[in-house]
Amino acid sequence: MNEIIKEEINIESMIYEIRGKQVMLDSDLANLYNVETKVFMQSVKRNIERFPDNFMFQLCKSEFDGLRSQIVTSKGSGGRRYMPYVFTEQGIAMLSGILRSKIAINTSIKIMDAFVAMRHYIGSNEFRLSNIETKVIEHDNNIKLLQESFDKLSEKRKETEIYFSGQIYDAFSKILEIFKNAKKELIIIDSYADNSLLDIIKKLKIKVIIITNKDNLLTKDMIDKYNKQYNNLRVVFDNTIHDRYFILDNDTLYHCGTSINRIGYKTFSINLISDEKVKYSLINYVISIK
Repeated sequence: MNEIIKEEINIESMIYEIRGKQVMLDSDLANLYNVETKVFMQSVKRNIERFPDNFMFQLCKSEFDGLRSQIVTSKGSGGRRYMPYVFTEQGIAMLSGILRSKIAINTSIKIMDAFVAMRHYIGSNEFRLSNIETKVIEHDNNIKLLQESFDKLSEKRKETEIYFSGQIYDAFSKILEIFKNAKKELIIIDSYADNSLLDIIKKLKIKVIIITNKDNLLTKDMIDKYNKQYNNLRVVFDNTIHDRYFILDNDTLYHCGTSINRIGYKTFSINLISDEKVKYSLINYVISIK
């Protein structure tokens, strides 16, 4: 797959507002990766478990009819045998994980940069109301709801909590609270993961992946015994990541200032990473090694 994105292409013009979300068409994304739409979607459907409804959804006929009048250059938009699929910003970030190449990651980052630029543009004083209306498919004249959706996209969530030496219970409670927010998959990156971490995740009813150092404290025998009883764990041995991170459903990223087996020994913090570019750059890297 020759995944080359042309600098002169105006990606912002390919972003549309559908169902209250900023999305891009499968055909436009295929064009950016220089591949046929059919081949592009085959790659996606082979990894369909990575694309829940908030990452990708199929348009209905009325949505596509409303959108088609705005599409000028989208190759392959006419004469389709099926309604097109559209991808949200999270779904586009996931594409680099299934394509598994540095070029694909860079391409997805450029597209996400276009999403950020679009949000900034909409929020600027120079943006005219008519420009919003050209992007709205569900044109029910409810501009207030539209503006609120963009405001939510622009918000920066900030959450940093500090735990001092000795606050073992509070720190463990916070970590367990974070882990329970994962709906389908939890990735824990901790070079010093040991059986104390297994004691925590055994209470979870979701898939758990631990990425840890090859010289760690988790033995194959320990992992096999754990999975024989709970069967929700996969361990990946990798020594390229130094810090500790928690990734929830490939969408939410936390940085933890200490290994879980060292909680309570020294003061540390737990931080929610809300910068979109930083967050998805790391998530996509982790996806490529897990």
